[in-house]
Amino acid sequence: QVQLVESGGGSVQAGGSLRLSCVASAYTRSTIYMAWFRQAPGKEREGVAAIYNRGGSTDYADSVKGRFTISQDNAKNTVYLQMNSLKPEDTATYYCAADEWVRIWHLFNVDEYDYWGQGTQVIVST
Repeated sequence: QVQLVESGGGSVQAGGSLRLSCVASAYTRSTIYMAWFRQAPGKEREGVAAIYNRGGSTDYADSVKGRFTISQDNAKNTVYLQMNSLKPEDTATYYCAADEWVRIWHLFNVDEYDYWGQGTQVIVST
C-alpha cells in the first residue's frame, strides 16, 4: 500500500504558474509509474503527465505539452508538476496516481492506476 498526498494548488491568473507536489508514503514497486490527472466539473478525469520513476522518461497530453513539466525527486519520494502559461481551461482538481504496472499505450487511462491521492484544486482566472 502507498499513500499519495498532493499539494500546491491554488488560484492564479491566466498566464501564471503553479507547482504541484505529490508525496508518496514510500517509493516502492507501487510507485514505479506515477502520473498526474485532472478532472474539471462535469468532465471525465483525464491524464496530463506521467513519469517512469526507474528511468525518468515522461509523457504528456497534447493539451499541456510545452507548458507543463513532470519531474521526480526520489530522495523526497516526491513527484512534481510544474505548470506554466496556465489557461482557464486548466482549471480542475488535479490528482496524483501511481502503480507498479502500466501499459505504455495506456499511460493516461485511469483504470491503469490503483493508488490515488485526494486531489488539489487549481483555478485559473482570466
